[in-house]
Amino acid sequence: MSTGSSADSGTGADGGVGGVSGFGGVSGFGTGDGSRAGAGPGADSGSGAGSRERILARIRTAVADAPEAPEAARDYLDTHTPDARIVDLLAENLADYRAIVHRADTEELPALIARLLAERGARTVLVPPLLPSSWLSATPASITRVDDDVEATPRELDAVDSVVTGCALAIAETGTLVLDAAPDQGRRRITLVPDHHICVVRTADQVVGSVPQAMPRLDPTRPLTWISGPSATSDIELDRVEGVHGPRTLEVVLLTD
Repeated sequence: MSTGSSADSGTGADGGVGGVSGFGGVSGFGTGDGSRAGAGPGADSGSGAGSRERILARIRTAVADAPEAPEAARDYLDTHTPDARIVDLLAENLADYRAIVHRADTEELPALIARLLAERGARTVLVPPLLPSSWLSATPASITRVDDDVEATPRELDAVDSVVTGCALAIAETGTLVLDAAPDQGRRRITLVPDHHICVVRTADQVVGSVPQAMPRLDPTRPLTWISGPSATSDIELDRVEGVHGPRTLEVVLLTD
């Protein structure tokens, strides 16, 4: 994904200075006749394919007699966290990323979600298609439920006050939530545009210790969204700004049976 725009190919009709091709490198300065400044009769044309082939040829020569690389070791620890510490560590790391962490059992969850929406002053809440109905059973009718509509525009999503979702996994050692667009989570954009996200994590079967433990349980063909705290960015002076690329407020409910 490009993070910057390509420069113009010239500054005027006469060719001028130009030819910056983004992250592909500087292709040279325009000379007005389409050639590169400093390019002599023997210079490579195009994108420097000749130089590339020379470099690759030298690498092949240097490694021609090298032994085969050994198989990568796979007997390393896949976590440093005892099972008894996983949920507490997740809570600590989520809070360290400035997420707001709550704990509840299945009976307490509906009232907790209703309270969080009320404290937020939410008038609308976006609901994925297969979010368990019991989760919002205590939410008053005065808070309008908005469906995950494929036709919804970014402006319409931005007008939604809150969104409630489940998750695919949570990773304790990194304080990360992983969403995979399952029916209890909805499409990716519904958790990126609204400013307030309540995410429910089932501690019994959705919390793992580490990224190596998480990867085999995730489907790489699904749209995975990895969330570590509310959206935040900072400039070169390290001034932190929240809510630029996603929800300004992330509340995580650790759900026990």
